[in-house]
Amino acid sequence: MPTNPTAIILRNEIADSDLKWRLSCEKINLDYVVIDLSAADWLEQILAVPTKLLLTRPAGLTMPFKILYDERLEILVRDLGYFAYPNLLEVKIYENKKYFAYWLKANKIPHPETFIFYHREEAHDWAKKLTSFPVIGKTNIGASGSGVKILKSASELEKYIDSTFSGGGGNKRVGPNLKKGRLVQRAVNLLLKPQQLKKKVKVYQARALDVQKDFVLFQGYVPHTFEWRVVRIGDSFFAHKKMMLGEMTSGSLIKDYGNPPLQLFDFVKQLTDKFGLFSQAVDVFEHPTEEFSYLVNEMQCIFGQSDAYQMQVDGIIGRYIWKQDKWFFEARDYNTNESYDLRLETALKMYHQNV
Repeated sequence: MPTNPTAIILRNEIADSDLKWRLSCEKINLDYVVIDLSAADWLEQILAVPTKLLLTRPAGLTMPFKILYDERLEILVRDLGYFAYPNLLEVKIYENKKYFAYWLKANKIPHPETFIFYHREEAHDWAKKLTSFPVIGKTNIGASGSGVKILKSASELEKYIDSTFSGGGGNKRVGPNLKKGRLVQRAVNLLLKPQQLKKKVKVYQARALDVQKDFVLFQGYVPHTFEWRVVRIGDSFFAHKKMMLGEMTSGSLIKDYGNPPLQLFDFVKQLTDKFGLFSQAVDVFEHPTEEFSYLVNEMQCIFGQSDAYQMQVDGIIGRYIWKQDKWFFEARDYNTNESYDLRLETALKMYHQNV
């Protein structure tokens, strides 16, 4: 361990979940330690390190480890005064669609109507009164479209309710994401890398065992051909369109890069400023009837980056930044190491402002 580390990387239960943070720290010669927040002696390990800066990588694979990460981080931040980036709220709304839905509704943030039922009878009573289809069924945890089911009729909805409460798990995807394509190439790559294949198998096994059966979550369908992904990291803003593949945009990896409307950045800046969210991807639908009005679909403090950049304007990679009461586009590659370099720069700046 370094004698005077600047940061503690709090990895989750997945062995290399700290990798991107480590790469960013090493790039600027920043001393750090990695601590597995799921370890039995997690608190003793953290208290032994002379720094209060936590670089978080929240759990998002199974519910038990998601709860563990959130609970332990809350103790560190609220009771022991640690500084976390992404912060506690960002971690709590990450990959917890129930909590996220409650948070959106409580704070009057515009979003597609969401319904959560812990009683099968209540769910069936609601379903019998529903007259508009389709409706979206979602599992509590599930990224890249995993766990999303488009229900097009009353009979499909009733079967989904019964299946989930009987232990069907809400149809969460267990195997590889078929939307990504290049299946043969991906399979060959994994066969040539046994350790990576072993890791993938463990992930699929964990998903298969994490069965949702105690509640159902439904979201009203918003007609769309794309959704906006708006990323805010510190003072940097990026946006692109996630295009539809088949019936969904989530997990399609098909993007449209262009100059986003500045009203979109206004909306996301106001939202993230209000709640202090500075490592965030906000997925929003354009309102079907109101111009320059938006509905928040999902928010993630850690998110995938299949391309090397998050935005292009007229073919130029860069970011938008708010200064002098205006939006300015600045050309540069701000998304190296899947945007972790920018996250680290932001975390250090914010930490030193708070100590």
